Order: sequence, then structure tokens, then C-alpha cells
Amino acid sequence: MAAPPLSAIILAAGEGKRMRSERPKPLHILCGRPMLRYVLDALSDCPVQRAVVVVGHGAERVTKMLHEDGPDLSIDHVEQHVQRGTGDAVSVGLTGLDDDAGDLDGGDVLVLPGDTPLLRPATIAALVDEHHETGAAATLLSARVDDPTGYGRVVRGRDGGVRRIVEHADADDDERAIDEINTSIYCFRRSVLAPALRRLTPDDNAQGEYYLTDVIGVLHDAGYPVASLVAADPRETAGVNDRAQLAAAESELRRRTAAGWLARGVTMVDPDRTYIDATVEL
Repeated sequence: MAAPPLSAIILAAGEGKRMRSERPKPLHILCGRPMLRYVLDALSDCPVQRAVVVVGHGAERVTKMLHEDGPDLSIDHVEQHVQRGTGDAVSVGLTGLDDDAGDLDGGDVLVLPGDTPLLRPATIAALVDEHHETGAAATLLSARVDDPTGYGRVVRGRDGGVRRIVEHADADDDERAIDEINTSIYCFRRSVLAPALRRLTPDDNAQGEYYLTDVIGVLHDAGYPVASLVAADPRETAGVNDRAQLAAAESELRRRTAAGWLARGVTMVDPDRTYIDATVEL
């Protein structure tokens, strides 16, 4: 049986205050490329028919990059004029997906944050495969980390199934002891996503925002199956929120780039001190 049509929503509207920069966070450069470009490239192993980027802060500059340096993919953008949380951002993103992007009754939609430049295409492809194989209404990518402080925790039931995600600020002591975190990367059955988003309220969390994470609990409580895939390498899912994280991400990308060229026969006297941008051909 043919796989359902697949589309994607990339959340890139945040201001990124901790970057302390006038440059929109999605446009910060790593190894010669904007951060957002790496996230879009992570879709390359999936049959994504259409991608919508939700923009906000620095919208004109972000959309200019999409037109001038976007990948070979059908990309549109919509603007979230007021940042009211990730749930609201996805609702805005859905307005940019017309019927050509996938049958509302049978299509799936990936949701990814625009600040995860270390994602590998194979990981996103594995998430989509897990979603199809389990027949779930939602499949989330999780990760197990030594220090989960600040991240949303994946709460499972006695049967091991995902019940909900609780943000760190809203978690109790037992929930904060959980080492499995939400990566904010999902694959949803499109027909159930919009109705679940309409059930979100901003009153049940410390930030007073519409959390996309709450959709998982809404779907579980409504009887829909929720699946998960634990990332093989949690480093891939790391978000970039400040300059230190930006430097760490660029260091990892440089390591990957050097390793790739070494595997192709390029000699490097000191790979750790060799800097090759992602756009370079040798």
C-alpha cells in the first residue's frame, strides 16, 4: 500500500533572545550555511511534497533566505504575528498547507523546530517509518539524556506507551526524575492534528501559552494511539538557543564534514584544526 502524502511544518518564528543578536535565530551561520537550511535538508530522505516554514521575528530576512538559498523542495511560508506558543505556531502552519500538500483524511505532517541543525535525514526517515508501521495518530522523537533539566519529559503508562509530555516548569519531582525528553519533533496524522490543536488552552501551564506538547495528551485521552522513537544519538536533537550551543553545534558539524572528506580519501594533517564549510567541494 502506498504511503500517505507527507508534508512538513518548520517552526522558525521565535525571537531567540538568548542569542543576543539582531540576526534572526534561524539565520545564524554554521559552517557556511544558515541554521534553518540544515533543518530543511534533514527532510531529504523523506517524500515530503510540501514544506511550510512558520516565520515571525525577522520574517522578511528569513523568507528572503528561503527564496535565495532554499533546498530543492516546494517551500512556502506563513507568518505568526504574535508568538503564543508552539501549538499556535503549528495552527498557523497548517493554514499554509493547501489540499495539494496531502489529503486531509489520509496525509501525515512532520513538525520540526527550526533550531536543530544536527538532525540527520536518516533519523527523520526512521521517525516517518515508525509512524507508518505503528499506524499511530502521532509519533514523537524522544531522547534519553544524562541531564534532562529544562526539557519536557515523556510520561509513559504502565504498558510503556506514551501518555503525555510535561514541560519542565510544570513537572513534579517524580516527573523531573525522568530521563527521556521530548525533542519537539513529531509526525502527526493530519486529520487529527487540527481538532486536537483546537482543544488546547493556555491556562494549564506556567507560561500561559498554547503548547504543542499538550496535543500528545489530548490524543491519548481521546483513545488515539501515540507512538515514539528514541533517537539513537541524542546529540542530533539538541536545539540551539544561545551562543555556547551555537558553537557546540558548529563544532559537531565541522567534525562530521571532516570525517566525510577523510572517508573519501582527503588527507588532513590535523582534522581537529581543519575547517571546511558545508558548501565546499574538494
